[in-house]
Amino acid sequence: MLTRLQMQFSAKETESAESSYAQQRRYFGRFDALLDQAVQGPTWLRQPLVAELVGASLRYCHGKAYQLVCHCLMPNHVHAVVLLLDEAVPLAETLQRLKGYTALHANRLLGRTGQFWQRETYDHIIRSSEEMARVIAYVVNNPVKAGLVESWEQWPYTYWPEE
Repeated sequence: MLTRLQMQFSAKETESAESSYAQQRRYFGRFDALLDQAVQGPTWLRQPLVAELVGASLRYCHGKAYQLVCHCLMPNHVHAVVLLLDEAVPLAETLQRLKGYTALHANRLLGRTGQFWQRETYDHIIRSSEEMARVIAYVVNNPVKAGLVESWEQWPYTYWPEE
């Protein structure tokens, strides 16, 4: 049985974690809004062949490293929602492989060398079906929010298969 002190500590831990999570979401929201403007930095994913390469690579890993729920390729960043498979290698390793493969081939397509992807990624564990629905809606509507199209279905680099 939990003592009153243990229950208070647990409640404070939960409140602290929720506060940290809310703060992280606000930070990500501001950062993502800047990315959506695509006024600075490389926008290589505007190139159809590069976007097709990255999208095909994400879909290739479906069923092998993860179950791909949806993805959206923006001019300068990528959103993907995946479900990790029990037998899969860690997500960080999968992302490293994807980034390495796509960087090599995208650089060839672009006639360039050097770093293609930023080193860091933003990943987030989805904790509920309500949050999953919210995240999927956010991902597929990203080009609409950025003013690139009027409806998510118009964006050629959004993948969300009908289940």
